Amino acid sequence: MARKTIGERLAQLEAQRQTLQIRLGKQERAIDTRRKVLIGALVLHRLEHDRDVHFAGGIAEWLRRELPKFLTRDGDRDLFDDLLKPQANEPTIGNIGSGSAV
Repeated sequence: MARKTIGERLAQLEAQRQTLQIRLGKQERAIDTRRKVLIGALVLHRLEHDRDVHFAGGIAEWLRRELPKFLTRDGDRDLFDDLLKPQANEPTIGNIGSGSAV
C-alpha cells in the first residue's frame, strides 16, 4: 500500500478544515438564532404579563416606533400587526403577542 504524498495529505487536511469551518458557522448561526428567540420571548412576556404599565407601555411604544424601520418585508410586518397598530388606550396592552408562536 502506497503512502500518501505530503500534497495529498495537505489536501485532505484542507478539506477537513473546510468541513469543520462550515460546521462552526452553522453552530454560530444556531446560537445567534436561539439568543434572538429568547430575547423576543422575554419582550413578549413582559408586554403580556408585566404589572408595571409604564414599563410595558414604554416597550410597546418603542416597538411601534422602531419596528417599522427595522422590518423590510410585508410578511414580516404582518407578523407584528398587533404590535404596530396604535393602541386606543395605551396602558392596556394585554392582547399584544396573542397568537405568537413563542
